[in-house]
Amino acid sequence: MTSDYPVVLSLENHCSTAQQEVMADNLQATFGESLLSDMLDDFPDTLPSPEALKFKILVKNKKIGTLKETRERKGSDKRGKVEEWEEEVADVDEEEEEEEDTFKESEVLESVLGDNQDKETGVKKLPGVMLFKKKKTRKLKIALALSDLVIYTKAEKFKSFQHSRLYQQFNENNSIGETQARKLSKLRVHEFIFHTRKFITRIYPKATRADSSNFNPQEFWNIGCQMVALNFQTPGLPMDLQNGKFLDNGGSGYILKPHFLRESKSYFNPSNIKEGMPITLTIRLISGIQLPLTHSSSNKGDSLVIIEVFGVPNDQMKQQTRVIKKNAFSPRWNETFTFIIHVPELALIRFVVESQGLIAGNEFLGQYTLPLLCMNKGYRRVPLFSRMGESLEPASLFVYVWYVR
Repeated sequence: MTSDYPVVLSLENHCSTAQQEVMADNLQATFGESLLSDMLDDFPDTLPSPEALKFKILVKNKKIGTLKETRERKGSDKRGKVEEWEEEVADVDEEEEEEEDTFKESEVLESVLGDNQDKETGVKKLPGVMLFKKKKTRKLKIALALSDLVIYTKAEKFKSFQHSRLYQQFNENNSIGETQARKLSKLRVHEFIFHTRKFITRIYPKATRADSSNFNPQEFWNIGCQMVALNFQTPGLPMDLQNGKFLDNGGSGYILKPHFLRESKSYFNPSNIKEGMPITLTIRLISGIQLPLTHSSSNKGDSLVIIEVFGVPNDQMKQQTRVIKKNAFSPRWNETFTFIIHVPELALIRFVVESQGLIAGNEFLGQYTLPLLCMNKGYRRVPLFSRMGESLEPASLFVYVWYVR
């Protein structure tokens, strides 16, 4: 492993109970003491920090019962012991309808709850029973041997923010489809951010992405989602942002969210920035060094660079250099670009090198993406990577960076 911090194994489990027991045996035999199979004594009812879980491997899967019951069964023979898990189901055609139901359900709850309102977030709470539309369900059999290996990462279907506030346990994680998450982020952004302060939230690609394409993860990082699942086998902009984002914190795989996504009294809205300390970023693109060769016979090594900013909607912009004709070995631009960035804590900078093509369009040659606040001031060399994420050394850009608040 390249990091000391915990690894979460998210299981896509369609096995019989007998094979689930084999999975549990293999997990324990393979990972041994590194596999977290019990609560940490200091964290019986709160999530531990990554620091407290260093060198540990966590299993994310469906779980039967509570952590207390899991601890009581520790050391007992679980062979052949099975319990049922009931979950809601929806096919691909029903996905949109299900998402609409989530909003209707929330609206009904808010109208029923009356004046019993949480002062901290303005979200109304219900002391008794919540009303839900009856949905299709199925019963799954879960082997206790596998279930008991799930501690702080229990997979739980998302129903609504109100339901989570009232009933969701600290160790239960939600997975929300990208379409539903996008709608929620626009209509209920404060509730969404509050939800991600309390619970680990995973966003996954919609079921219709049969080609394994990806969505832009930035929009969900902007609201504090901890796990944004991408198809790693598909290169392109989303994976460039993913790789660039996690260059921060020494490439450990964990990044502390900005304070405005952690504090309970924050009213941050990525689409409506009312306060903060903007940064004025200046980049002087001086030259290129041994840029990658074009693969097109029609392109003659006419090089240009695009500098893009990804972050909150108001920060997203791009600027580009002029084209240097027939010189990919040592092009010189010596051009200066200025960007006003309102939320630098969430901003990523992406350098893209292209070869101009007049017939088939520009050809991608290389790119490099990194968090804005990871950029050191002064003269810097920017390495370039291929579309597949491979180093193109010694190809690079020579730049001068400066920024002020």
